[in-house]
Formats: sequence, structure tokens, C-alpha cells
Amino acid sequence: HVQLVESGGGSVQAGGSLTLACLNPDYSWARACMGWFRQTPGKEREGLAAISSNGVTDYAAPAKGRFTISEDNAQNILYLQMNDLKPEDTAKYYCVADAKAVVPWDWFGGYSSRGQGTQVTVS
Repeated sequence: HVQLVESGGGSVQAGGSLTLACLNPDYSWARACMGWFRQTPGKEREGLAAISSNGVTDYAAPAKGRFTISEDNAQNILYLQMNDLKPEDTAKYYCVADAKAVVPWDWFGGYSSRGQGTQVTVS
């Protein structure tokens, strides 16, 4: 596994946008899937979106229509573009990855590599 590094979190007003980034610093590590989760204190960790190595994406209901997962393979960076943010999107956001396909994609425990998280606060 590798230690992923998230960035891009911050504070934004409702209706605003943020783009999170996740760097995989190990260019030699080939991953089969990557994704984004979030967690709020006292709540279950929630899968938001995932992308496979061939570009197939999955989204959870809270992310559909507002969030877009994408990646820059040349730079080894995963992105989560978040639009029309709402106060209920306030959470710590985590990037995950694994060398094999994770089924179901929103099973957090199936990902061997994770980041430390980046805080998003929407007011």
C-alpha cells in the first residue's frame, strides 16, 4: 500500500465549489481503483465516488449531479470536483486506492491505501 496525500479542502459558503486532489506519490504502484469517502463525527464513513483504472466511475446519491471524480494519470493525481456545496457536505474527505478492484466500491475496508484526509467546511 501507499500513503496517499489529499489537498484542496477548506471553508466555502453554501453554493460554492471546491476541488480536492489526491496524490499517489508512488509512480511504480499500479492501482485498479481509487475513490473518495467522507466522514463527519458521529456518522458512518460514506463512500462518494470511485473510478477504475479503465475510467469507469461510480457515484453515491449525495454526489450524483454535483461531484465529479477524475484523474490525471500522468501526474498520478485523483480529483474530486465539488459544486453546489451544502452545509451537510461538511466533513473530512479521504482518498482511497487499491491494486485490485474493490467490490462493492463503497466498501472502505477494501482499500489498502488511504490518505490522512482533508477538511471541508460549508457554511
